[in-house]
Amino acid sequence: MPELMLGILWYANLLLALTLHEAAHAWAALLGGDQTAYSMGQVTLDPRPHIQREPFGTILFPILSYAFNGWMMGWASAPYDPLWARDYPRKAAWMAVAGPAANLLLAVIAGVIMRAGLQMGFFILPEEKTLVQIVAGSGGIAVSLSPMLSIMFSLNLLLFVFNLIPLPPLDGSSVITLLMSKERARWFQEVMSQPFLNILGLIVAWNICGAFMGPAFRIAFRIFGI
Repeated sequence: MPELMLGILWYANLLLALTLHEAAHAWAALLGGDQTAYSMGQVTLDPRPHIQREPFGTILFPILSYAFNGWMMGWASAPYDPLWARDYPRKAAWMAVAGPAANLLLAVIAGVIMRAGLQMGFFILPEEKTLVQIVAGSGGIAVSLSPMLSIMFSLNLLLFVFNLIPLPPLDGSSVITLLMSKERARWFQEVMSQPFLNILGLIVAWNICGAFMGPAFRIAFRIFGI
């Protein structure tokens, strides 16, 4: 497949993944009583409000990451009221869960479709799996559909695992407070909100994520029989 077409597939999947991730955060916050993201139009599957809020993470960085690495990453964000999060740390934690859960849902959808396609002979297993070829098309439209589903599966699994690393500013640093008392969760939130910890957390998470990705993909392949 031509690099330009492959890049378009990566970007379409990334935009879907980021939009659903942030919309899920915003929707969970709304259910928990915080209307901040809702009032800014973030509870939507329309990617435009999310792009407008984070143009660098949704446009420029994905292009740069694809140009230099051959695969695409990016980010977006949904606003929330920090006073609400402090008063309701468990609701804030469930808000954090919602984003990665949305990515897991997309990965599951792709995995189920690929598994069904394999059983029907629509797809075949390639000799070597890559991020863009977990399954291969046996012919016809399957040849074009297989990289779309492969990227959808790979990208959303990557985002799911990476975001659950319990380091700030990733969602995992809030999700972990579900295991704490309300008072301990508030204290942990205050500590984790320090700007220098956000920078340090991203650096550490980026360097250790590789240790989690291999096992995560092997488990996922076994679950879906791909």
